[in-house]
Amino acid sequence: MDESFFARDAVAVAVDLLGARLLVDGVGGRIVETEAYRPDDAASHSFRGETAANAAMFGAPGTVYVYRSYGLHWCLNFVCAPGSAVLLRALEPTQGLETMMERRGVTVVRKLCAGPGNLCKALAVTGGMNGALLSRAPFSLEPPPEAPVAVSGVRIGISKAVDHPWRFAVKGSSFLSKPI
Repeated sequence: MDESFFARDAVAVAVDLLGARLLVDGVGGRIVETEAYRPDDAASHSFRGETAANAAMFGAPGTVYVYRSYGLHWCLNFVCAPGSAVLLRALEPTQGLETMMERRGVTVVRKLCAGPGNLCKALAVTGGMNGALLSRAPFSLEPPPEAPVAVSGVRIGISKAVDHPWRFAVKGSSFLSKPI
């Protein structure tokens, strides 16, 4: 999954990331939930243009954009076409389960990476990774062996552009942050 995979519309990338395997320093799993954000989307951090805080969103496709939500939780995004990104909302944990359980203080596997903040805590993603490239360590991203059946719905936790059905999930997954 190279730069050309990400150099597309965020909505298409968000769907195509479902089922992909993401590891950070060997810990992670299968992507089961994403949300897309475009530069013309009022809910996007890039909507008002480039700033120091969102500069990574204007980086090369395949750049990591990490930001703090409500001053509490890190959120991991993959940059697509300029000013657009895909937020990772949930993983199905498959590798490094004990490490994730220790980091999260949770023993229920289904809850380890359900929600963007939980996902980042489980994978030890921090703001220090903002601007990094997915093609380099500590990241490893592999395409899914086959495309899973996807479902879509409205995005969660936003107050603008709430009607866009740009939240995507693997149909039937029990690892989602919230059901679609």
